[in-house]
Parts: sequence; structure tokens; C-alpha cells
Amino acid sequence: MLSFSDVRGIATTLATRAGSKLLAEAGDLVAATDSKRYHHNPYPVLERMRAKGPVYKGLSGIYALTSHSDCSQALKHPQMKVRPLPGKRDMFMTQTNALEGSFVLMDAPDHTRLRRVTAPAFRPKMMRQLRGKIEATTHRLLDQLGSEFDMMTDFAGPLPITVISDLLGIPDADTARFARYGMVIAEALDGLSTPAKVREYNAAYADIEQLFTRLMAERRTDPGDDVISVLVTAEAEEKVTTDELMTTCMLLLLAGFETTVNMIGNATVLFSEHPDQWDLLKAQPDLAPDAVEEVLRYESPVPVLTRFAHERVELGGGVLPAGVAVLFMIGAANRDPAVFPEPHRFDITRTRTVEHLAFGGGVHYCLGAPLSRLEGEIAFRAMAERFATIKLTGEPVRRLSSTIRGFSTIPVRV
Repeated sequence: MLSFSDVRGIATTLATRAGSKLLAEAGDLVAATDSKRYHHNPYPVLERMRAKGPVYKGLSGIYALTSHSDCSQALKHPQMKVRPLPGKRDMFMTQTNALEGSFVLMDAPDHTRLRRVTAPAFRPKMMRQLRGKIEATTHRLLDQLGSEFDMMTDFAGPLPITVISDLLGIPDADTARFARYGMVIAEALDGLSTPAKVREYNAAYADIEQLFTRLMAERRTDPGDDVISVLVTAEAEEKVTTDELMTTCMLLLLAGFETTVNMIGNATVLFSEHPDQWDLLKAQPDLAPDAVEEVLRYESPVPVLTRFAHERVELGGGVLPAGVAVLFMIGAANRDPAVFPEPHRFDITRTRTVEHLAFGGGVHYCLGAPLSRLEGEIAFRAMAERFATIKLTGEPVRRLSSTIRGFSTIPVRV
């Protein structure tokens, strides 16, 4: 049976979507980016927004930034926070957000404290140690593929979930359900609109919570070199609470595979649409790191970030009043012609003079960026060495999400 909170969450999601549709019909370009009309290709409406100026104010009162310079500056501004001012409602928070309580949705000092505890898992030494394991996993997965398969379910999904499972110390027997429930929890980031979806989410969350609780108990008595062992040690030293330990594990579950799985999926479609770029990568596999950066720039897996101005913020392109919600249109910033020449051209040899914003910026810069980049580099290199071509055998199914840009299904022949 659904709780009152569950019912309220469904009602809030439905009301938000209905309101967004009305705003889009009234000409609000922020709302239009979330409409089905532009879901497949949001870039025309983002260019219309850019033409209105680098700081756009929607009919709802929400502000949006489209320029790379303003987004970069604002992400580093000390008065741009991830939480609204006290007494202000966070209109973007869903009732079923598994990240609530994690440091990604905290400001200093709690964000600083919890990030510092988790950071050692992603340090350069750890990445060097992981390379061999990721390469072995990549080739094992590729060995199991035939000439026709679904890129998302057969490779793009299993690779990062296997890596993050290893990083967290998830037993092999639990990896399959870990991946399945992780996808269910990630889907809830956009809000759930049906009782069936809410029940599915609640069951998945409870099961994952039970799994993490069991693993934490085991690591308290028999610690290893995995991230959960690091976290329970921090708990024993009173650097984190038990609740913070759980939400951090949930964060690592989602953040550990969402960027990578969608990066590989987006790359698959892009290379199928740009065979000249695939031929270039095949001829020069050492371009794999450059291909990772161009895929992230061209089709950012996280196309929008949200912040709140706690004080008046002056940017090169305009002013953000105190108290307002601000959307960072990462998809627009990463195609800013002032920074990226011919921004709508997919080019894995592009000279990088300024970093894209696919991993955000400032103190909330994605902690898992080194891992995602490493996985992408290894995956693209291995794919280039093994696949003669990448051709779609059917229409890819895009995820119906405003927070994640990616696909759920990509049928291919190689």
C-alpha cells in the first residue's frame, strides 16, 4: 500500500509535468527543453534560448544560463548553492530521490567533510590500479558478444556496473540485482507518476539498502580494500554517521555508472551517424581519450544542473537576483560558439583549449570523473580494435528523462 508521501510524490510529479507543458505552450524556453517535441534534439531550442542572451528568465521565474563562461563562473561562485535559501522550497527535488542526504546535495561544511572521506577512492593511484581490471572486464564482455546485440544491455550497462561493484566490494552473486535496482532508482530522479513505478522504486531501494547494510556489517568485522571498508572506518572514527554512510553508497551506485553507461551509448549512436569519425578512431586508437572528451562535450550525459543564488550574483552576461533557482544548461554551454568553433560538428580531433562542463565545476565537480574517463577510454579503444563498423539495426530508444541524456536500447550490428 502506498504511503501518503508516495501519493503526494505522484501528485507533485504529475502537477509539475502539467505545469511545464503549459509553460512550454506559452513560450517558456526552459520548459520547452523538457517537452517531448525537443526530447530527441534539444539543441534548436537551446540556441533560441542563447539568442535571448546568456542569462534567460523563464515565465516561471526560473533563470537559465547558456554561455560557457557564465556557467563556469557561476558554478565556482561561493553564493551559488545546491540547496535553496532557508524557507524556500526546492521545486526540483522529487519525493523519490535516492541522492537526498548525500553530499552531492549538500553545501559546505557537510559537503566538504563527506567528499573528503570519499575522495581517496578516486585518486590517481587507485585509477592506475583499476586500469588492468577494467581492461579485463571490457574484453570479457566483448568476447561474449555476437555480431548483433543491444549495446546498452549487453555492454554499456554491464561494464560500469561491474566496475563500481568491484570498487564497492559487491559480491558477484549480487551484481545483477545491483545493476537492475540501480537503473530503477536512477529513473526516479525525474519523479514517478504511477503507483506501479513508486512500488517498484520502494522495493528496489529497500533491497539495495538491505544489501548495503549487510555489507557494512561484514566490513566492520572484516574490512578489505574496497570503498565500503573505507567508509565504515570513517564511521568508526566518527567522521560520518550511519545514515551518511548509506546515502554515500547510494550516491556511488548511481554516479558510478550513470555517466559512463550513457557516454558509451551516446558514442555508439554518434559513431554510427559519423562513420568517418569511427574510421578515424579505428585507424588511430590512441585518439580514444580525445573521443571521450568530444562525446561528453557533444552529448553531455547530464545536460542540466541546478543551483540556487543565496545572494545577488553578477556574471559577465547578466545578474542573478538573490533567492532564485538557476538552471545551468550544460548542453548549451558545451556547444557555445564563443568557446568551441563549429560547436555542432562532432570531431574527435578537436583541439581542446577549454574544458567542457559535462562534469560540472567548482567544489561540486564530479568526484567520479577520473573513473568515467578511464572507463570510456578503455571501452572506446577496445571497441575500435574489435568492431569493423557500428551500424544501427533499429531505432534507438531514448530515455524519457530531463536529468539524464542517453538511451535505454541501441540495437547494433558490428
